[in-house]
Amino acid sequence: PLLLNKVEGSQEVVNMAAIVPKEDGVISVSEDRTVRVWLKRDSGQYWPSIYHAMPSPCSCMSFNPETRRLSIGLDNGTISEFILSEDYNKMTLVKSYQAHQSRVMMILFVLEMEWVLSTGQDKHFTWHCSESGQRLGGYRTSAGACGLQFDVETRHVFVGDHSGQVTILKLEQESCSLVTTFKGHTGGVTALCWDPIQRVLFSGSSDHSIIMWDIGGRKGTAIELQGHNDKVQSLSYAHHTRQLISCGADGGIVVWNMDVERQETPEWLDSDSCQKCDQPFFWNFKQMWDSKKIGLRQHHCRKCGKAVCGKCSSKRSSIPLMGFEFEVRVCDSCHESITDEERAPTATFHDSKHNIVHVHFDATRGWLLTSGTDKVIKLWDMTPVVS
Repeated sequence: PLLLNKVEGSQEVVNMAAIVPKEDGVISVSEDRTVRVWLKRDSGQYWPSIYHAMPSPCSCMSFNPETRRLSIGLDNGTISEFILSEDYNKMTLVKSYQAHQSRVMMILFVLEMEWVLSTGQDKHFTWHCSESGQRLGGYRTSAGACGLQFDVETRHVFVGDHSGQVTILKLEQESCSLVTTFKGHTGGVTALCWDPIQRVLFSGSSDHSIIMWDIGGRKGTAIELQGHNDKVQSLSYAHHTRQLISCGADGGIVVWNMDVERQETPEWLDSDSCQKCDQPFFWNFKQMWDSKKIGLRQHHCRKCGKAVCGKCSSKRSSIPLMGFEFEVRVCDSCHESITDEERAPTATFHDSKHNIVHVHFDATRGWLLTSGTDKVIKLWDMTPVVS
């Protein structure tokens, strides 16, 4: 990616920002309580055309370009809605919702339904009518939720929470029903991304991993992607090229090619002794006594899932089609079977040089916006890698 510009001036962390379509502009909300619309000047720098102070720190936002409706979630649980003027020099308050009892974590405005969906630290998912401002319904989640996605066609909402669980709800006008819940992460879900065409859900987590849930395939397939060294903070999907963009606290921007036939990681097998050399593991006292052998520590081969000792799994290999872009432990026989073609990377790695908290991808221009804990917004040209 080519760094196009830096937008600096916020006093605190920029929690969320978005590229303004068809304009050289950026909308940002920050922990310093400000909403800013930055427009590019003749000098090439971005300067605020709007600088609006809110009563509480701004935690999240949702911008709809068609209606120029800007929904802002606040730390005090309020969602405030504004309409931006055509020249992006003025914002007018339309209404406010007391949506949550504490910090709003995520907002989605659904134009087709005239709904405002939100999650909060108060462990509640709620939705409001954007025309009347009325609360239509809510659902209590198992923990505070920062992942929120909606499928317009089926009216399914996906909520990812800090317990690592993803909840799927079916929304009606004033009621919702639980469809299912699933869990595959060992840490909290930090980001969700939905592909309505392939009907695939991506979840990023504080356990550094991403899981691709093939919901449309109806086979229960879940593919793991391992490419970050710290928690995954934000996800975006380029539909036209079938590439997933993930960003993390490690500063990494990873672009995943999802147009390949990926494989599920195997379930780890249980055994009291190495499934290669039959040496007992350290808790297998009987076999240790009978064979007069010292018990060994148990490991697992990431390719076949067998329980193996350290001696029989001394090799490391990347297995990109299983999502392992970094080298992982494999047993010796699997290491021999992996070809150079199978080791070919399916992702590209880039250093943003800041701890990324949020990303926004503009597919029409191939631009990526990253906002970080360093209070800086960076604009990247992604066309060299997303094309």
